[in-house]
Amino acid sequence: MTVKGMKKLITSILASMSVLAMNVCAFAAEEAGEAVATADAKVLASKAIGSAIAIGLAALGGALGMGLVASKSAEGVSRQPEAQGKIQGVMMLSLVFIETAIIYALVIAILIIFVL
Repeated sequence: MTVKGMKKLITSILASMSVLAMNVCAFAAEEAGEAVATADAKVLASKAIGSAIAIGLAALGGALGMGLVASKSAEGVSRQPEAQGKIQGVMMLSLVFIETAIIYALVIAILIIFVL
């Protein structure tokens, strides 16, 4: 294909795209009232999905972290029973920090739903 043929092809593609774009604008103007209600529903649905994913991932990560903390503290106590008090204290503090991160994710999910 020559340069002149390529220019004609590109020009025809751009012309057809501009005609299609004008048709889309015309149809969008006719259905503006319905589009607002549909857009609100889509925004609400996307907020719900985003919040569900956020809290689900936080709960999954927290559960895995808590399981690892519990298993490693049980291993530590089985290796050194005399250090049970210190290990238990560190374990409880770690579990509190993990649970705090999950609660923060819940607060953020609630903010996504009601504020944004």
